[in-house]
Amino acid sequence: MRGPLERALEQALGESVIEGRRLGGGDINDAYEVRLASGRSVFVKTNAPDLAGMFEAEARGLGWLAEARALRVPEVIAVGGGDGQPAYLALEYLGVGRPQADHDVRLGRGLASLHRFGAPSFGLDHDNYIGRLPQSNRSAGTRAARSWPDFYREQRLEAQLRLAERRELASPRMLRGFAKLLEKLEALVGPAEPPARLHGDLWGGNLHTDEVGAPCLIDPAVYGGHREVDLAMMRLFGGFGARVFDAYREAYPLAEGHEDRVLLYQLYPLLVHVNHFGGGYVRSVEGALARYV
Repeated sequence: MRGPLERALEQALGESVIEGRRLGGGDINDAYEVRLASGRSVFVKTNAPDLAGMFEAEARGLGWLAEARALRVPEVIAVGGGDGQPAYLALEYLGVGRPQADHDVRLGRGLASLHRFGAPSFGLDHDNYIGRLPQSNRSAGTRAARSWPDFYREQRLEAQLRLAERRELASPRMLRGFAKLLEKLEALVGPAEPPARLHGDLWGGNLHTDEVGAPCLIDPAVYGGHREVDLAMMRLFGGFGARVFDAYREAYPLAEGHEDRVLLYQLYPLLVHVNHFGGGYVRSVEGALARYV
């Protein structure tokens, strides 16, 4: 890690970069542990100049989660780039430790506290990203700001379905299934609840265990939404133990029928995966739709 990125970090952080050690694990950005002259380390992710907005949105999302003081998130140190310079996000470096005995309980209770902290409306006052895809949160002043069924329909399912159509990834069966589902969505989403403060992309890869064995949240795609969305995403690809969900329900009981809505709320991340990775996820979307149509 040399050249423009190193110079930009030194200017933003006010000290010299001694070493940048490349880290693995990401499929979108390059990541480094950067050691500074003071002896401290920071975590830096970087990408092309035109993706500076993605890092700015992530920085805002981390700050939004931190407001709840529910679970640890990395502190934002600097964000910059664009105008021909590499885009970057510098974060507090989180060490890695073995999960403490109460790790899953702390995660479940912490997630319940995050959701309870709430959000001003469904959506957010700015757009952001889920993975590398733009995520529209525009609901301010609209019915979708007050109505979860409207927000989930317009800003989540329809937005990703239109993108899949433009990319010629949506099968006829998918399109027929969504046409039927969207007609009765309001009856399927469950009892009305206030907007929860969501992580928005809570799969196992976005849970980190820090140097003292505590759960931390990383790489969010935040917005105000129904809390069952985060819980459904956690069950989509695994990585979370049963005690997490038990602790969550003990702290913040779920509405009747929540098990019947898991696939409904997995449809959004499945559509995102169709648009990220192609047609291999189309069958998963079709299978989830079959549960409701």
